Amino acid sequence: MNAPVTPAQLQPATADRYATHVVHNQAAPAAGFNAFDGDAVLTAAVARESPWSAPLASQLGQLAGDADVQELARLANKHVPELRTHDRYGNRIDWVDFHPAWHALMALAWRHQVHSLAFNATGPQPHFARAVQSYLWNQVEHGVGCPTGMAYASHAGCAAEPALAIWAAKVRGTQYEFSRKEVALKPSVVIGYAMTEKQGGSDLRETQTTAVFSHSADYHGAVAHWYELSGHKWFCSVPQSDGFFTLAKVAGEVTCFFLPRTLPDGSFNRFFIQRLKDKAGNRSNASSEVEYSGTLAIRVGPEGGGIREILSHAHLTRLDFAVGSAGLMRQALTLALNHCQTRRGFGGPLARQPMLANVLADMAVEVEAATLLALRVARATDAIGQDAQQTAFARVATPMAKFFNCSRAPAVANEALQCHGGNGFIEENPMARIYREAPLNSVWEGTANMMCMDVRRAMRKDAACREALLQDLHAVRGQHKAFDAFVAGLGPLVDAMLDDEFLARPASEALARAIQGAELLRHSTPEVIDAFMRTRLAGGSAMFGSLGAAVGKAQADAIVDRAQVAR
Repeated sequence: MNAPVTPAQLQPATADRYATHVVHNQAAPAAGFNAFDGDAVLTAAVARESPWSAPLASQLGQLAGDADVQELARLANKHVPELRTHDRYGNRIDWVDFHPAWHALMALAWRHQVHSLAFNATGPQPHFARAVQSYLWNQVEHGVGCPTGMAYASHAGCAAEPALAIWAAKVRGTQYEFSRKEVALKPSVVIGYAMTEKQGGSDLRETQTTAVFSHSADYHGAVAHWYELSGHKWFCSVPQSDGFFTLAKVAGEVTCFFLPRTLPDGSFNRFFIQRLKDKAGNRSNASSEVEYSGTLAIRVGPEGGGIREILSHAHLTRLDFAVGSAGLMRQALTLALNHCQTRRGFGGPLARQPMLANVLADMAVEVEAATLLALRVARATDAIGQDAQQTAFARVATPMAKFFNCSRAPAVANEALQCHGGNGFIEENPMARIYREAPLNSVWEGTANMMCMDVRRAMRKDAACREALLQDLHAVRGQHKAFDAFVAGLGPLVDAMLDDEFLARPASEALARAIQGAELLRHSTPEVIDAFMRTRLAGGSAMFGSLGAAVGKAQADAIVDRAQVAR
């Protein structure tokens, strides 16, 4: 009566012990696709502007959909950089150790000229072609996008300074090498920037680092003017770089310098890494605080001209952030589409459920508009110094695009994560990494307010900037009533912004939306154009999935089909 019950008596004889371990109805991995070949917007843009670069873009696009490369990205972010201030004998070395996955990704990025195609190009529109490479790389791994972007921006500074000619040549190299060799012994170099300080942040005029002239000497065939630097930099990304652009005051005037990590005699410069930053995102990449104490650096440009010199690099940095944020949004959309297309619920694919169809189509419109905005600025960059109208357009549209795309990326990432549900909020899913990464570009190289201040400053300084924007918009008037009405209202808002900084952000946003609308009218489909005009220019909701009754489900499905990459 009280005999113990055996497990066999509790479980039916026909039960499968592991039946619950069989996985049903999970999304398929987003792998085995080409992020360039499958992207209708990107392939059409390259065909228009730089068809010679399509094979290069296709090769890089394949990496975004490669499962092995995706695993490299996961590993590089899981095993974060580690600072080594001293070797085991107590010698100060100030070096950073990385997981092999980081170096593998760096080698891929360098091989595919993500940093250098603009300067190695074999055809027209080199900055445009390079922007496409950066857009694609930001769908591979975002941390490596920092050193590629800095190397890209640094070329102009190196090429303009005779003493840095060897660095200009080496930054175009495509063979990555992680070592502390002197620049002449390396096939390529990685270049960083160390600008901001604790007390100043974006206000570079508050630089407290000082520099004192040391000597002049031959440096790889040119005369270099060497100074000794003393100070502390609050943010220095990629501190293991071969060299850095930095700022210091000479007799109270901010001056630009270039600091090699390894000196001509092979000794290591006095470059002290104090700590690595524990960042919310961008974890594969090392960011740090560094100290200069008798550190040798080459003056770049005249004494007192440091801020002007650095701002000459900033155009390319800001362009790269606008492009990179568009690429991040594209990756988020790709993952959301793949999840919703390959997972079923409520009787069919999630992507075809009415509310999700609305959300996905709305996101696709946003991503296409962001992509075309970034590429429009890249196209104008290729004309700087050759076409006055395009030069003026680039001057004002670059900070505008940086502000707008970088500010929209977190919203797109958030909605893409919601499309995944809880599956998107675990570290095994790349969606979690994208979510943490999304806000970063908006605070690097100037926050949203800084960019909108620059939009206003450009227009106040040079009326040609305002006229260049309006000329670009007026070129497509008459194609859509909502667009014409929106553009007609821009003049008073811009005028008010020029008088009152308080309006700089709404005016910059309106101008960004107008440029997006113009580019869509030139290059998109009727479904996308109609949805954009009805929801972005007519005062719709800021929430995704709010296309409204004017945009039907069939139209939304057509927009989603256009945006599909991983099939």
